[in-house]
Amino acid sequence: MPSAVLLAGFVGFGALASAQAIALPVAVASTVVIWALPGQLIFVEMHTLGAPLLATLIAVALSSARFLPMTIMLMPELRDPAHRPWKYYLAAQLLSLSGWTMAVTRFPDLPRAQRLSWFYGFTLVLMTVSALSTAAGYLGADRLPPLVRLGLVFMVPMYYLLILAGGVRERIAALGLACGAVAGPLAYLVSPQWSVPLGGLAGGSLAYALLRWR
Repeated sequence: MPSAVLLAGFVGFGALASAQAIALPVAVASTVVIWALPGQLIFVEMHTLGAPLLATLIAVALSSARFLPMTIMLMPELRDPAHRPWKYYLAAQLLSLSGWTMAVTRFPDLPRAQRLSWFYGFTLVLMTVSALSTAAGYLGADRLPPLVRLGLVFMVPMYYLLILAGGVRERIAALGLACGAVAGPLAYLVSPQWSVPLGGLAGGSLAYALLRWR
C-alpha cells in the first residue's frame, strides 16, 4: 500500500516537473536526494520563480526539519550491538514519513537485531518505486491534465494523515492530531505563508499543555 500511494504521488510530481521544464535526470535525482515530496514541490516552485540556488537549498532544508524529532525518536528503536555506528547515519538519510510510520507500527513485533535490516529493505523499495514513478510521470506528462497531476500529488499527504490516525496508540498522539486539525486552519487564516509551522507549534504545544493540565 505505501508503494502504491507513493507511485501515484510521484507520477504527479514527475508530470509537474516536466511542465516546469526541469530536466528528467534532475527530477529523478530530487526524489532520491531530497526524498520528501513537500521538499521536492518547494524545489520545483523555487525553480519556477527563478530563485537563487542557495535560497532553494535553504528552503528545501527547512522543509525537512520535521525529520529531526522523528529521527531522534526512531534511532533508539534501531540500535543493537550487532550493528556498526555508520549504519545508523545511513538509515537517518533514508528516513521518510512513510518509513517512520510503518517502522513505529512494525518494530514492536520485530526482534531488535532485525529492525535495521527491515528498515533498509522497506525504505529502499519505496525509493526505487518513487524514482521510477517520477520518470514515468515525467515521460507521460502530456497525457495528464493539470488537475490530475495535482490530485495525484495530494494523495500522499492524505495517505499520511490516514496512517497517522490509524497508528495512534497513545493519548498524546490522538490529542496532538486533534489539536493540530483545529490549529492548522486557524493559523492559515492568520498567516497563510507560515501556517504549517505555526499550526504545528500551536497544536503540539496545546496538546502537551492539556495533557499536563489534566
